[in-house]
Amino acid sequence: MWANARHTLVNRSKSNRPTSDLVKLLQKSGVEHMTEFRQSVARDFCRCVVATVTTDFEAMYAFKYGDYKRCLQLSEQNVHTLLCVRRYWPHAVLVLPVFFQLMDDDIVSVTALSLLIDPDCRQHGYYAEITQLTLSLYLMTQCQLKLLHSVTSLAEIFDYIKIAQRKHSGDPFFLDQLTLKLIYRIVVAHLNALL
Repeated sequence: MWANARHTLVNRSKSNRPTSDLVKLLQKSGVEHMTEFRQSVARDFCRCVVATVTTDFEAMYAFKYGDYKRCLQLSEQNVHTLLCVRRYWPHAVLVLPVFFQLMDDDIVSVTALSLLIDPDCRQHGYYAEITQLTLSLYLMTQCQLKLLHSVTSLAEIFDYIKIAQRKHSGDPFFLDQLTLKLIYRIVVAHLNALL
C-alpha cells in the first residue's frame, strides 16, 4: 500500500511538470504579444506626444519567475524614463484578473482592496487601473529588497514616491494611491528591521 501511494505521488509530480511548463510558455507568449502591442502603439501614436514605456509586462514576467536582476533593470529604466519627462501622460495598466498570475500577493491584495472600496472599479467591470510609473516603482522596490541592495538605493525610493505622487496628483487611480503607500510602508519596515 505504501509503495502504491508513493508510486502515485511520483507519477503525479511527473505529470504536473509538463503542465507547469505549458503554463509558463503560454504566459511568456502572452507577455511577448502584449509587449509587441505596446511597442506598436508607442511607435504609431505616442512617440511625438508623450514618453511611454513598453516593457512593464516583461518586468512582471521576470519578477514572477525570479529573474530579479532583469526585472530590476527593466523597472529602473521605466521609472527613470517616466520620471524624467516633462510631458507625462499617466498611461494606465488595466489590472485584470488574468494578470494576477504575474503579480505577487501584496499587489494582488491591494488590487482586491481597491476593487472593494472604489465604486468606479465596480462600475467599469471589476478591474482596476495602475499607472506604469507606480507599477514599475513597485517592482523596482521589490527587486531591490530581494537582491539586498544598499540602504542608500532603498532610501531613493522615498524621493521617487514623492515625485510620483506629484505627477499623479490629479489622477483618479485609487490603486495608484494604495500602491504608493504600500511601497512606502515596505521600505520603512525594511529599513526599521535593519536598525
